Amino acid sequence: MLDKLQKVEEHFGEVESRLGDPSVIADVEKFTALTREHAALEPIVKKFREYKKILAQIDEDKILLETSNDEELRILATEELAELKRSKILLDEELPILLLPKDPNDDKNVIMEIRGGVGGEEAALFAGDLFRMYARYAERQNWRVDIVDMNATTIGGFKEISFTVDGAGAFSKLKYESGTHRVQRIPVTESGGRIHTSAVTVAVMPEAEEVDVVINPADLRIDTYCASGAGGQYVNRTETAIRITHIPTGIVVQCQDEKSQLKNKEKAMRVLRARVKDLAVREQNEAIAADRKSQVGSGDRSERIRTYNFPQGRVTDHRIGLTLHKLDAILNGDLDEIIAALITADQSKRLSATN
Repeated sequence: MLDKLQKVEEHFGEVESRLGDPSVIADVEKFTALTREHAALEPIVKKFREYKKILAQIDEDKILLETSNDEELRILATEELAELKRSKILLDEELPILLLPKDPNDDKNVIMEIRGGVGGEEAALFAGDLFRMYARYAERQNWRVDIVDMNATTIGGFKEISFTVDGAGAFSKLKYESGTHRVQRIPVTESGGRIHTSAVTVAVMPEAEEVDVVINPADLRIDTYCASGAGGQYVNRTETAIRITHIPTGIVVQCQDEKSQLKNKEKAMRVLRARVKDLAVREQNEAIAADRKSQVGSGDRSERIRTYNFPQGRVTDHRIGLTLHKLDAILNGDLDEIIAALITADQSKRLSATN
């Protein structure tokens, strides 16, 4: 580990030197790439330098204890040595995690899609609950949520809803939400008071940049139509809604949330790029399915990842066996404890795979 960290520190020094090179500064693309690399390496190097300083202090204190006859100095050195050893243990755990390869998508914005599954109207209602949960969580993180398209039901739910989440580190936290979310409760549509089990699927995709996914305009069929639902005369009488079909994959994206046809097209293209990239990644990952199963955030939409049990007021994440009796808080966006546990579990599994 120390050899790897030493190489990282040396490379960090090289990156710093290049950032001061006038020819690099003049090249916006190269300078931006190096700045990002510098920002990614800096936390690792900072911790490594802290670690080396602690090791040096431990050696100094040990020498002092072996050579000094000053009892007062020996007491101080003993106390300091105990504290330094505690700090070293913490860094021994933290440094290998910092060395794990970073997901290149972690800093990207997110495209999310929620669809009601088994359970009809009740599933649609729970899809609405999940959307509000993620919207409130995003608000806590100072992220922006923007609805792209939705198919609302008459009693307040969504058959499906797609939206973007823009903000620093959005994908790094929300990527663990892909999968099937199950709810157990007495539906408002149930007169007999029986508990029903319904399911909702959540898809989380990193936003794809234009350089990530090349889409040939000739492969697109773009249709315009009048937006449906609330919005007044302007929305309903003007063809501002957009439907884009990607002919090679059959992927269809539509957006009618904005009153501007251009803005709707921009939103739809964001979702289309993400879906095309997501499809390509999922097809590629079929060849390494065993590896994906070993990861907490596999992103398999058919996988049942979580159950929300209303009678017991609990939420259980089946991937890590975590149960929290704080259902109301979680549905109000308090996802920090669950997501932190998922990140820790994912890091532990990846560390085990490297050993």
